[in-house]
Amino acid sequence: MKRADPFPATPRILPIFLPYLGCRQRCIFCNEKIATGLSTAEISEETVQKTMVLYFAHFKPDDRPVQIAFYGGTFTGMAEEKQLRLLQMVRPFLRNGQVDGIRISTRPDEIDENRLDLLRSHGVKTVEIGAQSLVEEVLHRSRRGHTVEDVFSAVERLRRKGFEVGLHLMAGLPGDTPQSFVSTIERTIALQPDTVRLHPTLVFRDTVLESLYAEGRYSPLSLSEAVQLSRYALLRLEKAGIPVIRIGLQTTPEMEAPGNVVAGPFHPAFRSLVDAAIFREMASALLSAISPEGRTVTFLISPRDLSDFRGQKNENLDFLTERFRPEAIRLDGRPDYPRGWLTLQNGGRTVSMHRTGLHPVLS
Repeated sequence: MKRADPFPATPRILPIFLPYLGCRQRCIFCNEKIATGLSTAEISEETVQKTMVLYFAHFKPDDRPVQIAFYGGTFTGMAEEKQLRLLQMVRPFLRNGQVDGIRISTRPDEIDENRLDLLRSHGVKTVEIGAQSLVEEVLHRSRRGHTVEDVFSAVERLRRKGFEVGLHLMAGLPGDTPQSFVSTIERTIALQPDTVRLHPTLVFRDTVLESLYAEGRYSPLSLSEAVQLSRYALLRLEKAGIPVIRIGLQTTPEMEAPGNVVAGPFHPAFRSLVDAAIFREMASALLSAISPEGRTVTFLISPRDLSDFRGQKNENLDFLTERFRPEAIRLDGRPDYPRGWLTLQNGGRTVSMHRTGLHPVLS
């Protein structure tokens, strides 16, 4: 089985958000105005053109393909003429080579052969499915309106048609437990999607989930619980060769406005917290293999991993110093050192570890 690059070179994605378009119902956790910063989707050729102009003004072209992504609603739940109108807006950029392909997000129960033929014929390469959980009880209590079998059937149809498949998963939904979340991750591994997005459940203002929380019928994850669950999922998926291309929602100004996130493990750099937890565990495992007390130890690491190794406000360095009592911890960031690896040098001893060498457990 292939091993996932923990930091995969994903396409440059130009998101165009379609709040609620095509959605037959509003999910109990959903407030697209807060999550995307938009309340309506007024999409026109001018909107797409401005997106492209802004992209090329701020990013230098590189070897990565460029994809336009229609996110935020249920793309295949829209009327066919509306889907065609949006897809045709992108056609000029596909023809001139500025855009390599299109990706869309949708529900697993809004996928059939005819819809997929339409997408395929208009340049869609990737379909991201909002599965959220692969446990029936969690889906039922979250009022998702689809089943686990719908997800498996959707993935099978997409595979047959040659699409790349992404899954969106959430931790901490109503009825979710550490055990049921582990079940979701194991079933995801069995499905072998091309990518996964994962985020902990937040309680947004003006949602059904806010009412459940106010009534004491829903308890969100703490930040530490969300980090531990996400750390477990990330390590398990990486070991299975499945890239996790995002952890945590993209922060918007609306999320940071007081009162919009009512409760839940919101943090503007949530993925960094998860990666920091992994590096802390890696460093602890390496230090446990030697006797560092009273000695200076040196870690070799990629410069791009340095901030995650240190942790927020150097928390990892403080933790390692207090627990293992070295004289000093030195960090040697080497440009040619691969990401995801950590090497400890202490005197004449050298020990190394890749992050997939950790045994993922829930503490």
